[in-house]
Amino acid sequence: MIRQDKFRKNILPVIDRLFRLAFSITKNKEDAEDVVQDVLFNVWKRKAEWEHIENMEAYCFRSTRNMALDKLALMENNIEEIPENHDFPALGEDVQRKIEIEEQINLLENWVKKLPEKQQTLFRLREVEELSYKEIAMILDISEEQVKINLFRLRRKIKEYFETI
Repeated sequence: MIRQDKFRKNILPVIDRLFRLAFSITKNKEDAEDVVQDVLFNVWKRKAEWEHIENMEAYCFRSTRNMALDKLALMENNIEEIPENHDFPALGEDVQRKIEIEEQINLLENWVKKLPEKQQTLFRLREVEELSYKEIAMILDISEEQVKINLFRLRRKIKEYFETI
């Protein structure tokens, strides 16, 4: 009963974020769903070991990343594009500003897709999922200092990219 509560409180709330991470790697909805399902199954199967896991959320993210990369390695050119989302809320912005924002987002998404996988994951975990440096370090199995350095360099590259266009 206690383990079920822990599973509901700590793991189920991050399913959407796990899916987004898996989808960003596999680029395929069904594969991402399979990855998340496999992660949840494996985490539940290893419930006796939970007390030895320092951060369950980071553990789930790392497992998701690793399984998605494994699935990606098995897939050969069977990749779907991420669906475009053109539904911007109208917050008093004029049409021209909406178009500019959409173009910037598309440029950034395309630029991020060209990065090495580890940098893509780092960017998504921090900027999209808003995880802490510590959580990202645990997921990517690097030091917090490396996370900060890599993010600093990545942000500098993004700034330089946007300055050139």
